[in-house]
Amino acid sequence: MSYVTPGSRDRRRLVTDVREALRDLNIQLSLLNRRFGARAELKDVDWNCVDLLNRYGPLTPSALARRAGLHPATMTGVLDRLQRGGWITRERDPDSPDRRAVTIRARKERNAELYQLFSGMNQQMEQICADYTESELELIATFLRRTTEAGDVATRRLEDE
Repeated sequence: MSYVTPGSRDRRRLVTDVREALRDLNIQLSLLNRRFGARAELKDVDWNCVDLLNRYGPLTPSALARRAGLHPATMTGVLDRLQRGGWITRERDPDSPDRRAVTIRARKERNAELYQLFSGMNQQMEQICADYTESELELIATFLRRTTEAGDVATRRLEDE
């Protein structure tokens, strides 16, 4: 592995290359998600909510709205669409003193459909990852997590402005 001097022209070019590659990745993933959503009959925001529920759920509507970056009033419409489509269930929370309290769960039996739609991308990712060592994959995963955290910080700053 070769290193470049901090502040050097080569380093600035490489950092620019990383930023440009991330922009390209963002565009391509947006296109993939749009196509995926069309096939699954899910709007982008609906798909994001199903994915969040599959990863972090079950969640309350307000917790899901926070994670998705949506206004609670918008979340109501999203949840209505997802329930009509059979992607989620709303369950009353029997332990809550508020009888209106609900928990949102993804319907796990629908995941096979999602996996099938993403199988092409998953196969491509397996092929790409096969070309890297374990330590390189650790480095890539760390970079992506840190980039995600940076995006979260930037998002919160924009919310506060």
